[in-house]
Amino acid sequence: MADAPLPLAERSDADLPGHWLLARLGKRVLRPGGLELTSRLLSAARLNGADVVELGPGLGRTASDIIAQQPHSYVGVDDTAAATENVRAIVAPVAGKVVVADASTTGLPDASADVVVGEAMLTMQGEKAKRAIMEEAFRVLRPGGRYAIHELGLTPDNLPQELKDDIRKDMSRAIKVNARPLTTAEWTQLLTEAGFEVKTVEHAPMALLNPARVLADEGPLGALRIVGNLIRRPAARRRVLGMRGTFQRYRRALTAVAVVGVKPGQ
Repeated sequence: MADAPLPLAERSDADLPGHWLLARLGKRVLRPGGLELTSRLLSAARLNGADVVELGPGLGRTASDIIAQQPHSYVGVDDTAAATENVRAIVAPVAGKVVVADASTTGLPDASADVVVGEAMLTMQGEKAKRAIMEEAFRVLRPGGRYAIHELGLTPDNLPQELKDDIRKDMSRAIKVNARPLTTAEWTQLLTEAGFEVKTVEHAPMALLNPARVLADEGPLGALRIVGNLIRRPAARRRVLGMRGTFQRYRRALTAVAVVGVKPGQ
């Protein structure tokens, strides 16, 4: 019988999934299109006065932006119990709550939300899991509700399958997560097949580890904190340089995509 994986807090820098490694180093914005694309996505989702569900809130950076839009209520759904306490503190001003559950089986009531938000989490799922999560979002939303996603994309839509496979293989090796980004056409097709009407599609450069993006997303003090941690942690530095090298190698084929789909009926 295989040993159970170590808790995230106990795993080494060399072994930690890429997004959690970056969080350990002090990076707070872990979205492929950065804060700028998140801002456009949340604006298109119309959060003010809405009952909002966020799938995979992680450390709570997007939760902060959601609360700033003054929703009526907030529920976060995360399968990592260790991440939820920080989010609970962030969403306390709107009596928000966080439940520990899988995004595909949230346990939330049917038609209980106006908006479901999910950022940089579908990319890390296989096709079956992607579909299950989208179907769960559809179930939880009321008619007229919005499903807002911000994910890693591939471009152009006619990218050769062989290159797609190479990108997915090399990225999975670099970030130690089974990353499966899709073209914009593939993302919108999945949403349509789940029952959504696609309303908005926006893009931004995938520049997660570029110095200018890090500075814009984290601010000068945050960027310095990350650099200091990289200097002190050689294993983490090697991992981050490897991830950045992979992103750079495929930079012409990578993009960040934000899509809002609407549940018909209102």
